[in-house]
Amino acid sequence: QVQVVESGGGSVQAGGSLRLSCAASDSIFSIMINSMAWYRQAPGKQRELVARLNSVGSTDYADSVKGRFTISGDNAKKTVYLQMNSLKPDDTAVYYCNANVTRLGRLVRDYWGQGTQVTVSS
Repeated sequence: QVQVVESGGGSVQAGGSLRLSCAASDSIFSIMINSMAWYRQAPGKQRELVARLNSVGSTDYADSVKGRFTISGDNAKKTVYLQMNSLKPDDTAVYYCNANVTRLGRLVRDYWGQGTQVTVSS
């Protein structure tokens, strides 16, 4: 089974920075990462894409975080990071790591981490 584990959430004042980390692994089979992404969900709101990094290094960002957040990763190590600068109270949410994975050379599906809380105070 594929595991996706996040770390790095916490509380910070507006204008501060946080770095989230995520690692995907499979204890039995070799997996290929197609893309890894960060989503977030604030109370009472739908989960939304924050940033995505695909296997060839292309990135996508939500308009609300462009210029403030940077996604990076190591495909060989199956890890992805989200550097969040100039944080705003509106960034407060539970942040989820998503890994789109190919197992056994043909089975493609999404896996999710448990989420990490980011709280930005004004």
